[in-house]
Amino acid sequence: MKKAMRSILSMAALMVLSVAAIAQTTVKGVVVDGSTNETLPGASIIIPGTATGTVTDFNGAFTFEVPDGTKTLLVSFVGFLDQELTVNGTEDFGTIKLESDAVGLNEVSVMASIVTDRQTPVSVSTISAELIENKLGAQEFPEVLKSTPSIYTSKEGGGFGDATVYVRGFDSNNVGVLINGIPVNDMESGKVYWSNWAGLSDVTRTMQVQRGLGASKLGLSSVGGTINILTRSTDAKKGGVVKTGVANDGRRKQLLSLSTGMMDNGWAVTLLGSHTYGNGYVKGTDFDAWSYYANVSKKINAKHTVAFMITGAPQWHNQRGNKHTIEQYRNHKDEFKFNSDYGIREGKVYGGGYGYNYYHKPQAQLNHYFNIDEETSLTTSLYASVGTGGGRRVSGNKDSWLGVDNKTGLDKDGIMRTADGLLDFEAVAAANATYATEGSQAIIGNSVNNHSWYGLLSTLTRNYKEFTFTGGLDLRYYKGEHYREVDDLLGGAFFLDDSNDNRDPNKKLYKDAKYSYHNDGEVLYTGLFGQAEYVGDDFTGFVSVAASRKSYKRVDYFQYAPGDQETDWEHFLPWNVKGGLSYKINSIHTVFANAGYVQRTPYFSNVFINYGNTVNEDVKYEKIITAEIGYKYNAPNFNAAVTLYRTDWKDRGLVKSYGDEIANISGLNQLHQGIEIEAEYKPSRKLTVKGMVSIGDWTYTDDVNAKIIDEETREVTAEFDAFLKDVHVGNSAQFSAALSVSYEVLPKLRISADYLYYGNHYADFDATKRNDANFIGDSWEMPEVGLVDLGFNYRFKIAGLNASVYGNVNNLLDAEYVSKAQDGLEHASNDALVYYGFGRNWSTGLKIKF
Repeated sequence: MKKAMRSILSMAALMVLSVAAIAQTTVKGVVVDGSTNETLPGASIIIPGTATGTVTDFNGAFTFEVPDGTKTLLVSFVGFLDQELTVNGTEDFGTIKLESDAVGLNEVSVMASIVTDRQTPVSVSTISAELIENKLGAQEFPEVLKSTPSIYTSKEGGGFGDATVYVRGFDSNNVGVLINGIPVNDMESGKVYWSNWAGLSDVTRTMQVQRGLGASKLGLSSVGGTINILTRSTDAKKGGVVKTGVANDGRRKQLLSLSTGMMDNGWAVTLLGSHTYGNGYVKGTDFDAWSYYANVSKKINAKHTVAFMITGAPQWHNQRGNKHTIEQYRNHKDEFKFNSDYGIREGKVYGGGYGYNYYHKPQAQLNHYFNIDEETSLTTSLYASVGTGGGRRVSGNKDSWLGVDNKTGLDKDGIMRTADGLLDFEAVAAANATYATEGSQAIIGNSVNNHSWYGLLSTLTRNYKEFTFTGGLDLRYYKGEHYREVDDLLGGAFFLDDSNDNRDPNKKLYKDAKYSYHNDGEVLYTGLFGQAEYVGDDFTGFVSVAASRKSYKRVDYFQYAPGDQETDWEHFLPWNVKGGLSYKINSIHTVFANAGYVQRTPYFSNVFINYGNTVNEDVKYEKIITAEIGYKYNAPNFNAAVTLYRTDWKDRGLVKSYGDEIANISGLNQLHQGIEIEAEYKPSRKLTVKGMVSIGDWTYTDDVNAKIIDEETREVTAEFDAFLKDVHVGNSAQFSAALSVSYEVLPKLRISADYLYYGNHYADFDATKRNDANFIGDSWEMPEVGLVDLGFNYRFKIAGLNASVYGNVNNLLDAEYVSKAQDGLEHASNDALVYYGFGRNWSTGLKIKF
């Protein structure tokens, strides 16, 4: 009996000790941005020195059972300073405000129109710096968006920085791109050349895609949406980063970042530099790129802060300029890496026509943040960008010696190639040397596109109860200088060119001499914008209006005599209006709608036609009418959004030159409509699952009439019908889907897997060539494709410093697929000219913070 009693008492004692050992304390709270009070989903709460912790849900809230005796908790979120909480028994910490780790970030976010997804009634997807670092690897910067609804990215020919991005079927000419609120689309053509911004992946803090109207207050000409990039500001905390990486095909990257943090005297300085180089996945596409970034901030007092930022990325890269048929790729020894546009010159890879690009486009900003009072602020940015560079072209009477026909993908008659199929520059040099009196018959020139761009953007914001009123001024001046210059005479003594009417055609030209064309394009822009926004408990809404005057001038130094080289200013008055409303049914369900109208200025080349100073009297404003309705579901561990959209693009301008005549197509209309679904599930701190489906229907709505006009007499010499009705818009997959899974398999080791599907992807085409009733039919539909990517990230300590090693494998299954195509006469695979997407490729690297 006594023995049994002792056993019972012993068991009871063990149970008491066990209970005491596992006794826990409940802690909870809501983590928010200390500047905006926006909740921070995914913020980490851990017990210091352990892997025990949790993350906030989609409402920024957390509940966490911690063992008795826990003294402190560490709250952290990317882009914010860590905060330590003291635990004293059962605790409700309430609202936990994290402060930004950057100086002036909130002010720049306002100027850049970065929005809160759950508050603003527009379709938006936000990409964090952490996701860019974990997923981008050696991919091109726009490719980090590829799992976003209605986004399609392509590497084009595969050269460094040559990627393109499409939003809802619209290319970068029709998508507004802003860096820190400053528009960077070319002022003449609307294009964005990502190679000019090769360093953005190193300095981007947040990247936000606002599809459709977007929330930018500026008078942007975007049709498909806005890509808003917010770079690093000055770090509020002292420290730095060292990073090194390697990838396939000899790619290497090194990076160093240093920051003083906010010093006692109110100054803060952040500096960053990186170097990336390699051979390129496609044959003959080696590259060398540098990037730099500097930000200097001074907090003068509680009301005034000034910040100076400059970033740039000088680079050169060899390119693949010509597409080929599928058969031509399959029959070549390099298969899908085949590049017809390079050779070897003086022992180095040498890109020929459309085979080489070099550019440097630094952008500098001086920002002034003025907190007038608690409810009123003024943010002003004075900026400048001076770009220099261009790309190689083959010129001369015998340019066929180095020429590929871009309509067939075949070599031109008389082309010179080595035994292994490369462009034979040495043979061309030998041939040029035989033309002692005529000069070089085939040379390498550079098509130079320098520009100077200056602007002032000032935004005044006033809060009044639930309302926010914003108004501002947007001033821009742009001058683009365009000419072709002699770069390499290829063995000849000189070069002759008769394109300059103001120069003796027998004048011998040497390296750096201008030839073929020389003209300037000037753009002057004055814009005003205003917005009223209401944010209540259940309703939010906004109305935005922007109006501007955009003026074009052209100066031609070759085709006109001095005194007659400069045109008058051609003035346009574009404007837009948009508005949106959202209703929060309860804490989980929200519905929203928005609509707008945009009257857009035609492009520079559609105003001054046939590469001359003649003004197109028939040019029209382009009109865009767009609307969205959507639904958002937001539960603690799951959120989702569904959006239906419709964009009607009317009177799209299209002008084609044919010698002394032009084809002026009017009434070109497109309809882009579809549905987008995206969702995220986060059942625990360790597991995140994301998915999206995008179904589009993007077509031309009408057959249109085109007039052939004599440039000088302005008389119509011919007319034809372009058969476009119901033809699908090309070069962007109209159906896409993605699934992403990220899981922490071991403490601080996270792996991810992504699946991406593209379908309903049609080849691009030339509308002026669809002028035969027998040519009726849709363009070629490229085969569907599914791609798998893998990645990992492991965080650890080196000598007490935070470090991480990361790796990515893209296209794990080495799928063969066409990423871009130009339609042929048969609307079929046998005569379409294509680029293939990259096969399996990989990257890995090490990052150390100090």
